[in-house]
Amino acid sequence: MKIFNVPNFLTLFRLGLIPILVMVFYLPENNLTLSEKNFFATLIFLAAAVTDWLDGFLARKLNQTSDFGAFLDPVADKLIVITALLLLLEMGRINSVIALIIIGREFTVSSLREWMAQIGKSQSIAVAFIGKLKTTAQMSAIIFLLYFDNVGFIPTQKIGEILIYVAALLTVVSMFYYLKKSLEAVKKM
Repeated sequence: MKIFNVPNFLTLFRLGLIPILVMVFYLPENNLTLSEKNFFATLIFLAAAVTDWLDGFLARKLNQTSDFGAFLDPVADKLIVITALLLLLEMGRINSVIALIIIGREFTVSSLREWMAQIGKSQSIAVAFIGKLKTTAQMSAIIFLLYFDNVGFIPTQKIGEILIYVAALLTVVSMFYYLKKSLEAVKKM
């Protein structure tokens, strides 16, 4: 099994972006203004989002999938999202209920996937369209909320707030979708 390949390197790179994302917001104001912090944090999160898509694409395209990558990729995704949500929470850009919904769902669905894999039913809760839609809304919301400053007449803060509520709703819907699918699979055993 080849662990060191391009997709896994991109996943490890994404993990390495996490402390940099945190550090940006903790730099003193005389190093970076809040607007500069917002800008750099957005770039870092965008880089993470792009590498998330790119590592999966390359793993399939180059036939470089691995058990290590299959394990590490979702861990990296969840860690960068949870980190960004906690930073947004600390800055008062999202409320704790939204953060709890999204983070709670991530733990619930991850645990569910682990359990389903242990009983040989992992395919019954493969990623569905609702999960991809949730991820798109969530990542977009985080990008807008990290940037936070208006771009001309575009109110990024308002767009981010709307998207994070849409993401929270899709988070709940997708969690119940996966729970339903897993219960159906267990009943067929």
